[in-house]
Amino acid sequence: MPFPAGGTTDLLARLFAQRLTETLGQSAVVENRGGGGGSIGADAVAKAPPDGHTLLFHNLTFSTTTAALEFAGRAPHSIERDFAPITMGADVPLMLLAHPSVPARDLREFVAHAKARTDLFYGSTGPGSTMNLVGEILKRDAGIRMEHVPFRGAAPLVQDMLAGRIHFGGDQLPSSIGHIRNGALKPLATIAAKRAGLLPEVPTAREQGFPNAELLGWNGFFAPAGTPAPVLERLHREIAAAARHPDVARRIAELGAEPGGNSPAEFAAAVHGQIAKVRPLVAELRMQVE
Repeated sequence: MPFPAGGTTDLLARLFAQRLTETLGQSAVVENRGGGGGSIGADAVAKAPPDGHTLLFHNLTFSTTTAALEFAGRAPHSIERDFAPITMGADVPLMLLAHPSVPARDLREFVAHAKARTDLFYGSTGPGSTMNLVGEILKRDAGIRMEHVPFRGAAPLVQDMLAGRIHFGGDQLPSSIGHIRNGALKPLATIAAKRAGLLPEVPTAREQGFPNAELLGWNGFFAPAGTPAPVLERLHREIAAAARHPDVARRIAELGAEPGGNSPAEFAAAVHGQIAKVRPLVAELRMQVE
């Protein structure tokens, strides 16, 4: 788990780990190894023995962080070369959020507000992360100014946004829905192809005139490249069954996400297609990663 504990990806990883421990008959342990927008944990898995005992559970920021490292000429791994996609665990919408002090009810109003300000701060889970990309796309496409504040994960980002130290940021819906419902954070847009089922009143970024900010909100499993086919087949079978298990699927739905379990080929097409989309954006925006 290449992020600190407390965020949506960590929550989902632990949900799957509990079910896989039951079905595989051995402990599935979640190891949090944050930093570098998820690249440190990902690289540890890329270099692990390809025996099926070390897996990566990552999210959509894998694409942007890897693209940014490639742009900087410092990529320690390649998504296409060094990982074997197994399956999507859950499709989770990313929400664009603002502190209640920001006088905006949606993304359009936020942009109008930002055009009159020069002292706004937006947070992301690190340089090269998905929210960093979305923030820079909005700055370019809307002609606004915001200062980027990187965090090691979504949990500390949300804490600073709740405290009002940053004005704008992004978080996956499951870990922010409680703050949205109690009014501690404002939802401005959904970063997905369709509106979130738990927040149907919140329009997508595309609906508000920002199609470049639309991304698939996948969270999914990878093994190191070279993992034997029979091992990958067993892992896919077990993880897909876990995603479809009534208790797991119900919990995922309660969090505002959709259960995964697609084929390795379908998951690979989604992940590889997304990195192909973000590579030119990262280069054009000259994004960096640390």
